[in-house]
Amino acid sequence: MAVNFMLYNTTATTFLFIFTSLIPSFQAHDQVEGMFVFGSSLVDNGNNNYLRNSSARADYSPYGIDFPLGPSGRFSNGRNPIDVLGELLRLPSFIPPFSDPSTVGQRILHGVNYASGGSGILDHTGSITGEVTSMNQQIRNFEKVTLAEMQSHVDLKRKCDHLSKYLFIVGTGGNDYLLNYYTSNNRKTNILNFTHKLIATLSRQLRVIFSLILLKALSGQKKIQAMGCIPAVRANLHVSNGSCVEAMNEAALLFNNHLKALVTKSPNSSMPHASMIYINSYKIIRDIIKDPISNGFKETSKACCDLPSNGILCRKGGKACKDRNSHVFFDGLHPTDAVNERIAHIAYASNLKSEAYPTNLKNLVAQMYN
Repeated sequence: MAVNFMLYNTTATTFLFIFTSLIPSFQAHDQVEGMFVFGSSLVDNGNNNYLRNSSARADYSPYGIDFPLGPSGRFSNGRNPIDVLGELLRLPSFIPPFSDPSTVGQRILHGVNYASGGSGILDHTGSITGEVTSMNQQIRNFEKVTLAEMQSHVDLKRKCDHLSKYLFIVGTGGNDYLLNYYTSNNRKTNILNFTHKLIATLSRQLRVIFSLILLKALSGQKKIQAMGCIPAVRANLHVSNGSCVEAMNEAALLFNNHLKALVTKSPNSSMPHASMIYINSYKIIRDIIKDPISNGFKETSKACCDLPSNGILCRKGGKACKDRNSHVFFDGLHPTDAVNERIAHIAYASNLKSEAYPTNLKNLVAQMYN
């Protein structure tokens, strides 16, 4: 039995991919059955569409301009990293959002996405955007609704008994800084203490997931990205010379360093069978920003879509740039399809420990079946 986690950092969020196995070994022809996804807007594929009082929504154009289903609630012009990973893992369909009333029965056979734009590790993160589904509530949704349904239906129970064939993905963390620490009285708290609180809370949440899927754990984690480089932060602090706000990047690095320490020491008394991996999307995106041309990009500081006065989400019905593959950011916060594809491919196959530590997803999945 094994649970596999992988974390990476994109724009402003920590991503934690959790790959789970209940069976010690599988035949060589077996493959990942599906994914259960937890986190914030970088992996939300439409859950916030069903939150009546949420302003963190992407169910309108120009979002989805390059996505086959159009504006679906994904905060991108096209796919998010989970969609690309699904393609790399040869899954037969997109993972359905939990909040969609039709996400029941056979639709959950290949997993469920619980992620909510604006949410974070802490329950009150994102409250300034209105209603969000917190990380703790997402885990409860998995336990109380999805697992209960899988266990109550004869045709789904076999899948529940073989959760080792599923990939569990958690993408959260950056909003705890952007939509919590830097926008509230938390700034009176030492940022080191705030970071310790985040890591301790995340660690508890991982243990809850471990206990729910009743597995020995292999886990991989993702760090948070260079928050000081996103267009919304640059515009808010009137940075116009193409440089980043290094004070915020230092906060991201502080969290990432603690996250790496959590990955390194994960086989301990609280998670004795956990083996974690993180994907350094901080490095991935910073490498693009530092040398865009050689990485196939041109615009690293401006959003691709028209932005309203708050400079974060695209203006409803607004225009989008024509050469979207050359932009790093689609709106004031979220990457384009091209960047999401780059991150997912690196997470899946990079052999550089500075990008995927201590291994990549492809190797980790191979271990599940050996």
